[in-house]
Amino acid sequence: MADVAYTFAIALCGSLLVAVPGLLLLRFMRAASIVAHIAVLLAVTILAVLAGIVGASMEMFISEHDLRVLLIVVLAAAVVSFAVALTAARRLAAASMWATEARERERRLEASRRELVAWVSHDLRTPLAGMRAMAEALEDGVVADEATVGEYHRRLRVEADRMAELVDDLFELSRINAGALRLSRHAVALGDVVSDTVASAAPIATANGVTVQAAPGGWPVVLGSEPELSRVVANLVRNAVRHTPEDGTVEISGGLDPSGTVGWMAVDDGCGGIPEADLPRVFDVAFRGTEARTPADGGGGLGLAIVRGLVEAHRGTVSVANTGGGCRFEVRLPTTS
Repeated sequence: MADVAYTFAIALCGSLLVAVPGLLLLRFMRAASIVAHIAVLLAVTILAVLAGIVGASMEMFISEHDLRVLLIVVLAAAVVSFAVALTAARRLAAASMWATEARERERRLEASRRELVAWVSHDLRTPLAGMRAMAEALEDGVVADEATVGEYHRRLRVEADRMAELVDDLFELSRINAGALRLSRHAVALGDVVSDTVASAAPIATANGVTVQAAPGGWPVVLGSEPELSRVVANLVRNAVRHTPEDGTVEISGGLDPSGTVGWMAVDDGCGGIPEADLPRVFDVAFRGTEARTPADGGGGLGLAIVRGLVEAHRGTVSVANTGGGCRFEVRLPTTS
């Protein structure tokens, strides 16, 4: 019984000689990865076992042959344990990173939802108040002359169209954020989409005194859904026309990258540029910018957010950069090749 107690004491002392430095090492490894923590814990465990075995052998409780056998067994177990532990640690680290990213993404989405609700409440309240006042004036006969009545009707229709456009944008954005967007992708001639968009934007551009020009050729054939791509191009063109001053020009160009697997389309406007600090936020929901892009221009603040969502749904990318006296929005999409 005394030999058992003595052997236990030797093993305990050997384990403590390894465990204490191991705990101190872990204390200084707070910023290290999960894989590193698990590797150190496993190393401490194996070394503690080895310390107990070596201590027992030094006190002649273990023969030389038995010592070699134990060391071989511990070595084999250590190799297997390290392999299993490192594999599990990598999976645990990946799962932990995914969970952290998911929580951060959920926090960003929740903040975006709150901002969107507050913004929509504000933007809907103003036109609704105006429409109600005009409707009450017409109903009570406050305005009676034909010209004023006609002007009230026109303004009611304009505000109704604006609200309908806002609701449509909200619906599209909700589909994108909810993952409910289902694309039927096929070969789409980007030049045809651009041509149709330029034709439909011509009245607005003419009213604003802006010229819209599209490159005559070099357009790629991309893999995508034509309705959604039409909306991407339309939103970019309308945004460019809205922010380009009178007598300005909006230029639309496109082509293939050298690899031939990616097609691009760019819209250059004359907005005067976007502050560098605002460039990363251009595609955020309800962002309307400052100075060059002011809320007074009537923009809804959802168009570019929809552009980003639709482009990413096509497995593409969209970016913005300042180019001299304006901005360049560039969309890159996979081609059929």
